Amino acid sequence: MWRRSFSSSSASTVSALKDKKWDALVIGGGHNGLTAAAYLARAGLSVAVLERRHVIGGAAVTEELIPGFKFSRCSYLQSLLRPAVIKELELARHGMKLLKRSPSSFTPCLDGRYLLLGPDKELNHSEISKFSKLDADAYQRYESQLEKFCEFMDPLLDSAPPESSQCASSATFGDRLKDKMHKSMFWAQLLRQAAVLGQNDMVDFMDLLLSPASKVLNNWFETDVLKATLATDAVIGTTGSVHTPGSGYVLLHHVMGETDGERGIWSYVEGGMGSVSLAIGNAAREAGAHIVTCAEIQQMLINDSGKVDGVLLSDGSRVQSSIVLSNATPYKTFKELVPDGVLPDDFLRAIKYSDYSSATTKINVAVDRLPQFNCCKLSHPDAGPQHVGTIHIGSESMEEIHSACQDTVNGLPSQRPVIEMTIPSVLDKTISPPGKHVINLFVQYTPYSPSDGHWGDPAYRESFAQKCFTLIDEYAPGFSSSVVGYDMLTPPDLEREIGLTGGNIFHGAMGLDSLFLMRPVKGWSNYRTPLQGLYLCGSGAHPGGGVMGAPGRNAARVALEDVNKPLK
Repeated sequence: MWRRSFSSSSASTVSALKDKKWDALVIGGGHNGLTAAAYLARAGLSVAVLERRHVIGGAAVTEELIPGFKFSRCSYLQSLLRPAVIKELELARHGMKLLKRSPSSFTPCLDGRYLLLGPDKELNHSEISKFSKLDADAYQRYESQLEKFCEFMDPLLDSAPPESSQCASSATFGDRLKDKMHKSMFWAQLLRQAAVLGQNDMVDFMDLLLSPASKVLNNWFETDVLKATLATDAVIGTTGSVHTPGSGYVLLHHVMGETDGERGIWSYVEGGMGSVSLAIGNAAREAGAHIVTCAEIQQMLINDSGKVDGVLLSDGSRVQSSIVLSNATPYKTFKELVPDGVLPDDFLRAIKYSDYSSATTKINVAVDRLPQFNCCKLSHPDAGPQHVGTIHIGSESMEEIHSACQDTVNGLPSQRPVIEMTIPSVLDKTISPPGKHVINLFVQYTPYSPSDGHWGDPAYRESFAQKCFTLIDEYAPGFSSSVVGYDMLTPPDLEREIGLTGGNIFHGAMGLDSLFLMRPVKGWSNYRTPLQGLYLCGSGAHPGGGVMGAPGRNAARVALEDVNKPLK
């Protein structure tokens, strides 16, 4: 297993936890929890991170599940990690090395054609021109518009939403005035940005937010394979179809992230995605944070005044703290870790009935050779441009994606799954034996509880994995025979092993009714909770899922405001 010299839950470690009252405890050592811990520790607080598993990282983790093959077990690409987090925590100094992908996308077609896309504008124009000169000319305008919209949204990601309903009755006049001024400044800045954008672009932005991805893409392009390739960005990690209203805004993920200041560049991380968590963990430890693995939380402790007072571990140990930040999902945090009778009923109802559904399965594959795609007409074993980026399997038209989604609406895994394949070992030589490769398959759609079987049945699991491998064989004959071994995480596996409620990789759906002031629920979007001293710092909080670090950073800033500590 991939490991690091972080503390484990030995008797001496538990004793060290119990020997003092901590300023802050962080539940969960995922990347957001580690980010929050780093900022809190840098501000001078005594901080302990408690991670249930044997390894830190949550869904951003590297594990050697097959000897010699190190898998990014859940998340598998980096782009969304906020530049402020990378810079302020000096993650490059702490060991994070990004490997840029160019080209970044490859879509093979069964008719022998293919589409390559990436950061090279000339390559994009040339590749799209094979299908449509009109689309080739429109593509740069499409990307430019999305980039403009992302610049409009950027400031929203790095700050807490201007929640208006939590000004305590005991707050001083000065505190209330400061709170109103902060909110006024937020909305004034947003209006200025909207004015710069202009009315026409704002109308286009609203259209993107509210429309199905299929409508947006049909208005821009005529080529099926181009539209399907782009549409995968709109449905990844969701249970929705390309025709689902509101799916259009997720197209922004195509250009939302960046690598080394270059917008829209997605990268691999040397050593796998666990290296991101390791670098953040190193920054936190350097600042004085104490990180403990194999430390499962049974329940939060509440003092007589109704304020959080620490946590009770599953081994019976009590660890006290002044505040607690939870990197667990909202459901896990409020329905399972907070004792009964503490939270308001209406708040608990909103948490209970939030959408935690998932139709995502991750298959991590070890292979003894690279896949050879028919459409490339190459037979040598070396890596080519088709192997570098995300390879879209079963995504030649938006109707194919919709059909795959409809299967799961009917309770069945997709007959022809939508697969995003990546081969990080093409660029990262540290994660597989020489000549062999690590392959990530991000697969949709797979219902949590299929109507024709169950994921606990080994034969049923094997059947689905082979269905995916056989589909890849249609594009790259012989892929199935190259498989040395694999690890598969279905929605129930993601819930049980990684702690993702319902298997949802975003800690809860990212529909328009679950974003910004509505995340995790209306009235509690600024990381504070109805339980005094408890904060939410995971992807279930604004701005949501993906390896961003923004929820952790923002939550730490809010907590530090409340304890009157300056952020460093």
